[in-house]
Amino acid sequence: MNLATPTDFEVHLFHEGNLFKAHELFGAHSSVRNGVCGTVFTVWAPHALEVRVAGDFNHWDGSNHKLERVNDQGIWSAFIQDIKEGDLYKYEIITRKNEKILKSDPFAFYAEVKPNTASIVYDLGDYEWNDQKWQKKKRQKEIYNRPMYIYELNLCSWKKKEDGSLYTYLELADVLIPYVLDHGFTHIELLPIIEHPYDRSWGYQGTGYYAATSRYGTPHELMKFIDLCHQNNLGVIMDWVPGHFCKDAHGLYYFDGEPTFEYERYEDRENEVWGTANFDLGKPEVQSFLISNALFWLEKYHIDGFRVDAVANMLYWQNTEEPHENPFAVNFLRKLNENVFAYDPGVLMIAEDSTDFPLVTSPTSEGGLGFNYKWNMGWMNDILKYMEAPPEQRKHLHHKVSFSLIYAFTENFILPLSHDEVVHGKRSLLNKMPGDYWQKFAQYRLLLGYMMTHPGKKLLFMGGEFAQFDEWKDLEQLDWVLDDFDMHQKSRTYFKELMAVYKRQRPLYEQDHSQEGFEWIDVNNSDQSIFSFIRRGLKPNEQLVVVCNFTPQTYHEYKVGVPADTKYIEIMNSDDTVFGGSGQVNKKDLKAQEGTLHNQPYHISMTIPPYGISILRAVKKREETINHGEKKVRRNVIGRRKG
Repeated sequence: MNLATPTDFEVHLFHEGNLFKAHELFGAHSSVRNGVCGTVFTVWAPHALEVRVAGDFNHWDGSNHKLERVNDQGIWSAFIQDIKEGDLYKYEIITRKNEKILKSDPFAFYAEVKPNTASIVYDLGDYEWNDQKWQKKKRQKEIYNRPMYIYELNLCSWKKKEDGSLYTYLELADVLIPYVLDHGFTHIELLPIIEHPYDRSWGYQGTGYYAATSRYGTPHELMKFIDLCHQNNLGVIMDWVPGHFCKDAHGLYYFDGEPTFEYERYEDRENEVWGTANFDLGKPEVQSFLISNALFWLEKYHIDGFRVDAVANMLYWQNTEEPHENPFAVNFLRKLNENVFAYDPGVLMIAEDSTDFPLVTSPTSEGGLGFNYKWNMGWMNDILKYMEAPPEQRKHLHHKVSFSLIYAFTENFILPLSHDEVVHGKRSLLNKMPGDYWQKFAQYRLLLGYMMTHPGKKLLFMGGEFAQFDEWKDLEQLDWVLDDFDMHQKSRTYFKELMAVYKRQRPLYEQDHSQEGFEWIDVNNSDQSIFSFIRRGLKPNEQLVVVCNFTPQTYHEYKVGVPADTKYIEIMNSDDTVFGGSGQVNKKDLKAQEGTLHNQPYHISMTIPPYGISILRAVKKREETINHGEKKVRRNVIGRRKG
C-alpha cells in the first residue's frame, strides 16, 4: 500500500471552497503505481480517528486497508493495490467516540442496486459522444426567444414492462425519446437520477450525488440515453437537490460520526418537514463538493441544465419563528451560477422558488442570484385555484387570472404544471376541473391552451398530455389504458395540435420575457369570465389575438377589440369536435370593423366557445386573397387548425 498524496494546491482549493473538479481527486480512481494495478481512494472525514476501505475484496474488514491522513483538515488518501473496477466498497470510519461506521463514498460514480448500498469502483472514461451537432446548435441558440416546452417525468413510474420491471436507460431511449418527440416537447426533465435508497422519495433524498442511479443500468448507459436525446434534438434537464440530503445510515448524514456535510446546529441542520438534513452551504468544503457536482454532470453526462429544487428552503432559515434570509445560501447560489455559466453559458439554471426573493434570474453582477429561469409558482397556484372553482364563483376570483401579468416580466419565468400538483390527494389536472365528464375535458383543454398562450416557457408533468384521470400513482406506471377511450385520444390529439401551433407561431414565444410581447384587450369582464389579449412576436406585424371563456356559456356575434384593420383567421379552437368539443368554431375569416372597442381601434364579431380558447392570427397584407386566373388562392396561409 502506497500513499497517494493530493497536491498542496488541490488541498488548498478544496478547503477554500474553490475546487470545482473535486471528483477528479476524491472518490475511487483506478490507477497503476510502479507497475502495480490498484485504486486510489481519497475522502474528506475531518472528525475521524481512522479511515479504512472495506469491501468484498477483504470480507468487509478494512483493518488491513487503511488510508493515511493527508492534513489536519481531514483529507485521507491511499493507493491500495489489487482493487479493481467493479469491486464493492465502503469507507470504514472510526469516530472520535471510537465507534466503527460504514459509509458509502460521497464521490462514488456507481452504486449497488437497492436495497444494497455499497459503492462500486467504476471508470467513467471511454464513452465516445456523438452529440457534437447538438452542442454546436445549443451554443448558437438564443434560449429566451425560442420555444421551450419541458416534459417532466419520473423514470420509475412513466412506463413499466409487462412484468412490472423497470425499463433500462437503453430501453427508455427506444420508447421514451420517440414518444416525447411525437408530442413536440423540446426538453425532458428527469426527477433526480442521483442514487437514492427509497423509491418514493423520487430521488429528492439522495445518498450518491455523483452516482447515476443503478435502477436503470450503468453510468455509460445513461450517457448513451442522453447522447441519443441530443442526436434527436431533445434537451435533458436534471432535477438537482443542493439544499438537503437523506439521513440513511450509509449516506452523508454524520459522515464521520459528527456533522460534516450538514450544519452543526440542530436548528440549522434538521429539515423537519422532509425528515432530511440541510447542507452547510457556508462550509467551503461543501461548496467544493456541490459546485463540482454540478460541473460533473455537465462534463461527464452532457446534461443541458438543472432545475434546482427547493430554492425557497435554501434562501430562508426555516426552523425559526419568522423565516429570515440565509446569507450562506444566497452566496452559494451566486457562486454556483457564476461557475456553471463560466463552464457553459448555454446551460439552463432553473430555480424552483416559491418566494418573492428579488432578482432571482438577474446576473450576479447586478445583484441577482444568477439563474436564467425561475418557476412561476404564483401563476400555477392562482390558475389552479381558479380552475377548481365552480364557474359561477369564478367572477369572484377574476384576479387569480389577471394577477400574474402584473409581475410576469420581472423574472424569466417557466410556467409549471408539475408533479407536486398531481400527487398526495391533489388529484390530476383533469380531475381538478369541476362539472360533468364533458365539462372536465373542456376545461382541461382550456387550461392547457391558456398556459400555452400566457407569457413564459412551459413545463408539464407526464400524463398531462393525454389527460390522465387519476393523480400520479408513484409506484405504478401511467394509465396507458386510457388510450382506449375516445376522449383521452382526442385530448392527446388536442395537445399535439396545440404544441404544433405553439412552435409555429412566433408571438407565443419570442417575447416571453418582455412586456412588448403581451397586451390585454379585455381583462375586466368578470361577469362573463372572458379574457382576451394580444401576443406579439419580434416582427411588428406578427401578432395573435387570444380569447378565453371560463364558463359553459356560448356566445355568438361577440365583439372583441383588435389592433389591426385586417382579417383574422382562427388557427386553434379548443371546442373543435376533433378535440372532443361541441363544435362552436369560427369557420370563416373574421374581418375587422371600424369602431373602437376595448381600447383597440377596430373590432371583430366572433363565436365564443363554451369553456374554450380561440387563437386568432392577424392576416398580413401579403397574405390577402389574390386573383390567380379565375381562381382565388390564399398565399402563405396555413390550414385552419394547423397554425
